[in-house]
Amino acid sequence: MKLSRFFLAIVLAGLTTTMSHAQQPTDWLPQGIEALRQIASSKTEFTLDHSMLVFASKLDADNEDLRRVIAGVSGVSVHRYHFVEPWQYDPGALSSVKEEYHSAGWKQLMNNHPKDGGPGVTDLWVRFENNAISNVVILLARANEVDFFVVSGSISPLDLSHLGGHFGIPRIEGGVLVPNNQRHP
Repeated sequence: MKLSRFFLAIVLAGLTTTMSHAQQPTDWLPQGIEALRQIASSKTEFTLDHSMLVFASKLDADNEDLRRVIAGVSGVSVHRYHFVEPWQYDPGALSSVKEEYHSAGWKQLMNNHPKDGGPGVTDLWVRFENNAISNVVILLARANEVDFFVVSGSISPLDLSHLGGHFGIPRIEGGVLVPNNQRHP
């Protein structure tokens, strides 16, 4: 009798885990991003899991803040799409991304558009679980490029600032993208 309860508990735990992952998988890309991906002239996409992030953080051995933040991060996905012509992509695809995250229960913390009303955008969304941020998404759209970053795991907005400049994530200060002036040989 005890053995059957044990197996039932394992099956229920497995189903609960499967169902929670089925609601929104971590590798989920909004349809708007997928549409941009299809028409981009070049794409750079990669995902780093926790062990890869820990390994990569060792390259910056003096940055204690980075290693502390990575301890709570389970993964980072970077999607960069380049377009030959300025504003070649459909701005409606960017709007649909906002709608998809909103309908999935994410909270938009930042929505920054250029003063002149141009089509560029910087958006930041967070997903909460148990009153803590569990995932963060950044969308940057410029004339010839759309960048989409997903950070999964326990992270605060301050922690996100420590990831800026690492793993392909841009530095953002006060809602403004900070250019990377470092040149690599």
